[in-house]
Amino acid sequence: MQIISYISNVAMPLIILLIVVYGLKERNKVFDTFLDGAKEGLEITLGIFPTLIGLFVAIGALRSSGILDMIIYFLTPILNVINFPSELMPLAMLRPISGSSSIAVATDIMKNCGVDSPLGIMASVIMGSTETTLYTIAIYTSCVKVKKTRGILLAALVGDVVGILTSVIVCRVLY
Repeated sequence: MQIISYISNVAMPLIILLIVVYGLKERNKVFDTFLDGAKEGLEITLGIFPTLIGLFVAIGALRSSGILDMIIYFLTPILNVINFPSELMPLAMLRPISGSSSIAVATDIMKNCGVDSPLGIMASVIMGSTETTLYTIAIYTSCVKVKKTRGILLAALVGDVVGILTSVIVCRVLY
């Protein structure tokens, strides 16, 4: 175990050292190249900042307005018919929108139901098999200045639904 800890502590400094040595070997101005990359990273950050602000405001409004609870209330009869646990619905709805919110919901599920419970296992598998779709689409499309995201959004959300439903089915079969 100590060797793994040592390797993980040394990995990043070693990679940085290898990059600097390679740059010097190729006779590149390593620090100037680093500064150019930092400037470019700052420009990208400033370019996507308005998108992030809008996304965070929308997530906050969605969570505090009670709309999620209302949607879950209306969907519960349908969820019962397809044997989908209604306790997972907040996670299923927030996962495509916000990583931190979905982590909070998954943690809450595990606190209330137990980590090794069927719901805890399903929540873990859902977290691993889906992505924060809207955040990812917002970042990538704003970086490359894509305005028409309807097809991308539909395909990604279908992927999330398939990932969530498959997670529940596989967990029910295996556990």
